[in-house]
Amino acid sequence: MSQKSSPVTALDLPMVDPLPEDIQKYFDICDDKLGLIPNVLQAYAFDMAKLRPFMDMYNEVMLDDSGLSKLEREMIAVVVSSINRCWYCQVAHGAAVRQLSGNPQLGEAMVMNWRMADLDARQTAMLAFSEKITKASSETSEADRQALRDVGFSDRDIWDIAATVGFFSMSNRMASAVGMKPNDEYHAQNR
Repeated sequence: MSQKSSPVTALDLPMVDPLPEDIQKYFDICDDKLGLIPNVLQAYAFDMAKLRPFMDMYNEVMLDDSGLSKLEREMIAVVVSSINRCWYCQVAHGAAVRQLSGNPQLGEAMVMNWRMADLDARQTAMLAFSEKITKASSETSEADRQALRDVGFSDRDIWDIAATVGFFSMSNRMASAVGMKPNDEYHAQNR
């Protein structure tokens, strides 16, 4: 397992050693598939009661079946993280957008100003909704949900958009609060 020698957060919370077998297996899969173990997982690995629910929610929101593509979910993650100025998630999920889209410019636009990206009507509506609920969720109205339906999103898709925004709003705050550092490898990926 490749682990960084430098700390992944500003807090002194070392990973459990040894990791439980199921967590070690998950980390090994990450290392095999990604060539790294995301620092966010290493940061949470000081307490399995915190790591497991985080992994479960991430896997549910980002990897389970959905009417949203993996790229659309990553685009939401980056837009929310950009609004929240979360360095970790902008870097990590910006790399994912670049990889999934095959378009480095799209990844950069998501981080800097998603409105400058070449997006279709569906993506634009999805990201406008994501931005609104990130900035002012209490102002969300039926008109906002209807705008999503008008471009083809189902009510289940709207739930999934909201769940993705909610997950990353929480993750952004945790990452920023603990000084989480993105893996160095993310910076150069898919450029």
